[in-house]
Amino acid sequence: MTGISRTSADLDPRRRRILYRCWHRGIREMDLVLGQFAEDEIAVLDDADLDELERIMAEEDNDLVRWITGAAVTPEHMLTPMFARIAAYRPDFDPVIMEKVRTKE
Repeated sequence: MTGISRTSADLDPRRRRILYRCWHRGIREMDLVLGQFAEDEIAVLDDADLDELERIMAEEDNDLVRWITGAAVTPEHMLTPMFARIAAYRPDFDPVIMEKVRTKE
């Protein structure tokens, strides 16, 4: 998956905004993780889930990708069921890309 394939026409404005923001992150790895998660799940998330997703989205992309890939220890405040659901959408990132991420710490 390299981009959005879901229509947002049937979504309320908040869900449309979140879906867009998930596919337009700062780094492509997070586009793929958050974008795919949102595309598959956004229609069924309740308000509490949307709040949690937005809280996760507020974290820095480089931190998120390190936590999701296991390149860094996930902090306590991110050990939530929602974060685990998102992390399950992790693509098989190229080890070379992840080595570049690790060296930027």
